[in-house]
Amino acid sequence: MRLRQIEVFHAVYANGSISSAARALNVSQPAVSKVLRHTESQLGIRLFDLVRGRLVPTDEAHALFREVDEVFHRVTSLQQTANNLRNSGAGHLRIGIVPSLGLEILPQVIADFRAKNPEVTFDIKTIHHSDVLRSLYERECDIAFGYDPPVHPRLTQRKLTTAKLVLIAPRGLFEKGRDSVTIADIRARDLIGVSSSGPIGDIVAAAQAHAQIDFREVASVDTYYVAAALVRKGSGVAIVDEFTARATSTQHIDVIALAPPLEFGVHAAWLEDRPLSKLASRLVELMKAALRAAVQLPVRT
Repeated sequence: MRLRQIEVFHAVYANGSISSAARALNVSQPAVSKVLRHTESQLGIRLFDLVRGRLVPTDEAHALFREVDEVFHRVTSLQQTANNLRNSGAGHLRIGIVPSLGLEILPQVIADFRAKNPEVTFDIKTIHHSDVLRSLYERECDIAFGYDPPVHPRLTQRKLTTAKLVLIAPRGLFEKGRDSVTIADIRARDLIGVSSSGPIGDIVAAAQAHAQIDFREVASVDTYYVAAALVRKGSGVAIVDEFTARATSTQHIDVIALAPPLEFGVHAAWLEDRPLSKLASRLVELMKAALRAAVQLPVRT
């Protein structure tokens, strides 16, 4: 199959009709029909049946789509990489950042950076642990800041600081003046869990396994700031990174240390074969200073 045939087949399969596929591709319906007929003739199989005015994929089409979808996404990735290359420049920094560091730390660093370098522009992408390598490889970002990024031969990492996990809870849920809680203390509480949390989730899971307890998880969310919002409304407690806790803390939330401490590393990461520019290196130094200053702040509100 040629690339155009892959594109047309993917559009028809995903949209369910010739007309919808034509709109998605911004071409005429006859053009889509012609390519689809030629593809079926060339492959020697029927890809769609017309059922009540809608194209229904055949079993052969379902099998083919699994392969075509992978190719389609790789082509899309290639196009995105080409666009990112075209838009890159010496005075432009593309940053990938985990959500919790984007709440307060990065905004302050960007403000400080622009005060001395007002001509520099930024492209900031929110990424999760599993996105780090892909975002760098596809040039969505030049540098990524995250928690214990995955180890990879092409990835260069620099540890900026060590941070802690903390418990956030509705104000007064635990006795006043308590300095810390253990994982076991959380067992009887309604817990807001955070899925897809990468290495931090692994740290919490290991602590839970060591304590040999089961959490009473009442909700599961994708990001720590959503967990914090649920805690703020009284839905339960949550274990989050200290940056999220400080950025989202209010008079209605207690932030309490965990004992023993659960720690994780905060890293800058970039591709080994794409060394950092002087501007990017300067940004890393500012992030390092901001992070180290932040972790010295008191944990309990």
